[in-house]
Amino acid sequence: MENTDKLNDRNVANAWADLQAHSDAGQPLAADAYRVAFSDPEFLLRRETRGIRFQLEMLKPDLEQQAQGIENTVVVFGSARFPAPEDAQRELATAQASGNAAALKVAERRMRNAHFYDQARLFAGLVANYSAHRPAADRLYICTGGGPGIMEAANRGAHEMGALNVGLSIALPFETSGNRFVSPSLNFKFHYFALRKMHFMMRAKALVAFPGGFGTLDELFEVVTLVQTSKAKPVPIVLFGADYWRKLINFDLLIEEGAISASDMDLFHFVDTPQAAWDAIRGFYQL
Repeated sequence: MENTDKLNDRNVANAWADLQAHSDAGQPLAADAYRVAFSDPEFLLRRETRGIRFQLEMLKPDLEQQAQGIENTVVVFGSARFPAPEDAQRELATAQASGNAAALKVAERRMRNAHFYDQARLFAGLVANYSAHRPAADRLYICTGGGPGIMEAANRGAHEMGALNVGLSIALPFETSGNRFVSPSLNFKFHYFALRKMHFMMRAKALVAFPGGFGTLDELFEVVTLVQTSKAKPVPIVLFGADYWRKLINFDLLIEEGAISASDMDLFHFVDTPQAAWDAIRGFYQL
């Protein structure tokens, strides 16, 4: 009797070949009751199969990271809109030459915020350098949302040290693919924000939030809430750019009004340098 595993492999291959043949021939993939269910895109994209898509989006990145030994990550959040200094400098020069006051104001702001890109890049380099000298099981890998700005900077810092790094991108109209510094074999794309955020937490041993907007706040406070309510194990949560975070969020008001406890402030570490961010993580784990 034929080996079951081989039989299943053959059937999967045949189903994929059938799907690929339609694509190569430019044939429309109309609903087809006879097509194997998992090779039927129309079926998999129905509202009723959303649960299956959840499972697939949970499983694929998990299995791939397991296979490559990615067990411990340092997750870096931050604005997708803060450019690399070299890009900001070019934009500033162009705006100055144009004489356009509005464009100059924007370029000056982007130039001012570009230093956060450099800081994220340097921080990731510190993590990667530490891990390069550790046994495989003890290494920490940089993980980001895979996009531009601060995310690109962190992936870049790890990439420049020759380290594997993870990108968990989300399908958005203005972010078409992971940044070029994400390790290709660890460049994942998500449809569901919820599954993406779950993957951030699954392997996170620390989280570093650089200045950012709605997306950064969403990701940060989900993590803080999970730790505060003991739904997740305590991990160091580092807020990079103390002035930015204290200006953005009136923590004193939250305490004064009883919305949070004074002890909840112990969930954060405010830092202003890459080394201080790394020291906070090392101190937490006594590395």
